[in-house]
Amino acid sequence: MKTTTVRTRRLDLVPLAVAHADEMARVLADSTLHTFIGGAPLTAPELRARYERLTAGSPDPAVVWCNWVLRLRAEARLTGTVQATVTDDGRTAEIAWVVGTPWQGRGLAREAAEALVALLVDRGVRTVVAHVHPDHTASAAVARASGLTPTDEQQDGETRWELRR
Repeated sequence: MKTTTVRTRRLDLVPLAVAHADEMARVLADSTLHTFIGGAPLTAPELRARYERLTAGSPDPAVVWCNWVLRLRAEARLTGTVQATVTDDGRTAEIAWVVGTPWQGRGLAREAAEALVALLVDRGVRTVVAHVHPDHTASAAVARASGLTPTDEQQDGETRWELRR
């Protein structure tokens, strides 16, 4: 599955590049972004190393990593990321999203996640999965707006959300 630029009403979902690391380190610097997912913000060099691994692709040929940064056209700046890990011969994708704190509450995560799900379904993905912490109401709203519904399954304290086509 080739990662291409996706245009939405306000965003360009741009394929992740190592060159995005410095700007994204500033976008993701707020420690409150890790309230539900754990960990801490990565420094620019740490993020650069991570992006080098991600852009190199999965070491498992049965797994495809698709990663985008979100460029808000009106501000000409990066504001977050969306990603999909595609498995099962392209039939299943696990997705995730994050938007930097200054841009939250504007519907950008919803807009990006909806575009991501539409792209995946258009490319033949039959099951889209996201894991959302039960107390993370904003992410639950993004998942719901993207067509996913919560299941009874829990993994590492998070609820599995699914869209089956």
